[in-house]
Amino acid sequence: MKPKISIITVNYNNLKGLQKTIESVCSQTWREFEHIIIDGGSKDGSVAYIESNTQLFKYWVSEPDKGVYHAMNKGITKASGEYLIFLNSGDHFFSDKVLDQNHRYIENRDIIYFNLQVVEGHKTFIKEYPELLSFSYFVKDTLPHPATFIAKRVFEQTNFYKEDFKILSDWKFFIDSICKYNASYKKINSTLSTFYIGGMSSNPENRAIKQAEKQQVLEKDYPAYLQDLEDVIVYKDIVTNFRKSRIIKLMVKLGFLNKF
Repeated sequence: MKPKISIITVNYNNLKGLQKTIESVCSQTWREFEHIIIDGGSKDGSVAYIESNTQLFKYWVSEPDKGVYHAMNKGITKASGEYLIFLNSGDHFFSDKVLDQNHRYIENRDIIYFNLQVVEGHKTFIKEYPELLSFSYFVKDTLPHPATFIAKRVFEQTNFYKEDFKILSDWKFFIDSICKYNASYKKINSTLSTFYIGGMSSNPENRAIKQAEKQQVLEKDYPAYLQDLEDVIVYKDIVTNFRKSRIIKLMVKLGFLNKF
């Protein structure tokens, strides 16, 4: 019987992170999933650890690849689940019962996303995502792949991840899926996974690469939007800050303004 979910873990020379991820997956009380491991030819003991636990995985491989998105695409081709989620080495589920508590929501939409716990050094916070997605939102932010279930058919429509991008291929996938291909989506207001800041996309040295990749996508695929984009984002920020104003909230509470 085809599993409902495929959990794909990409790893390269991150044995401790890989152990944390696999232990989290194995601890789930709901089990209708398969786990796929794509290792990039690690030399730090990761392969020996995988080989000693092969009974836990539907599929695994360790071989050189062309980068993280090439590895993620390899995982997609091997997945047989209806929905896919990428829980790469170091990431883990928020609790042992999180799939048990939320698996019933994983249906009837192309993309289903949750909130994400983020750990940055000694700081931990929950990042919440909006219920309504838009082009202007994706220009400034994206969805969390460790907390997002994606129907496998969506990858076939969008041609998988762009492998020559180093950092923002997952961002490109989400903006294309929602804004170009009209993928259906829904937000579940629950925290699904934990992500540790410190990877490529969060490294300040990679800001120039991120900006170049983002600009390439916007100029090539969304030129008609760029003309008004700056004004739209500015006005959106003004309205958002206006709504958060204490004076405005007080005026609404006293009945001088209608809630908007």
